[in-house]
Amino acid sequence: MGTQMPKAAPKRLIVGISGASGVIYGVRLLEALRLTGIETHLVMSKAAELAFAYETDLKPAQVRKLAHTSYAVGDVGAAISSGSFKTMGMIVLPCSIKTMSEIATGVTGTLLSRAADVVLKERRRLVIALRETPLHAGHLRNLATLSDLGAVIAPLVPAFYPRPKSVDEIVDHSVGRLLDLFEIETGLVARWQGKP
Repeated sequence: MGTQMPKAAPKRLIVGISGASGVIYGVRLLEALRLTGIETHLVMSKAAELAFAYETDLKPAQVRKLAHTSYAVGDVGAAISSGSFKTMGMIVLPCSIKTMSEIATGVTGTLLSRAADVVLKERRRLVIALRETPLHAGHLRNLATLSDLGAVIAPLVPAFYPRPKSVDEIVDHSVGRLLDLFEIETGLVARWQGKP
């Protein structure tokens, strides 16, 4: 009797949405990932749920339905809190200063920061899409610490070379570039071709 090889784990990406302005970026990321076949595992902070009310007409329950699996921010025993749960990594989009600071200092009081800490310790890709300006020296030190730990710091900075005609086009391009960091092609990016 032969030994069967275990099935390959599905491609999974953890998506964290924290309470920074710009929660629509996280929504658009989830929408784009639905077309890729990649499992999405979502965790939102309490402040993110408030931001949805301020910035969109979406309810948190609607956003949760965009993900394959969604977890309560207080569920520190969830699958994504363990390194044995294989993922491609995690993106925090948008990432608030509070969440970034928790991750940088290893203070993992919520599932969002715990999942990010696990991604770092397992040497998987962690993308921090910071949404804050200006930054003081304490913020910069925490960002440098995260970079030293292996995180990719990717502030939400719109590109204008594609000549966007709407906010949606700006969001799409930014989301596409962030997914490039995981080698996930979505068709959302207008690629630079050199001089016009």
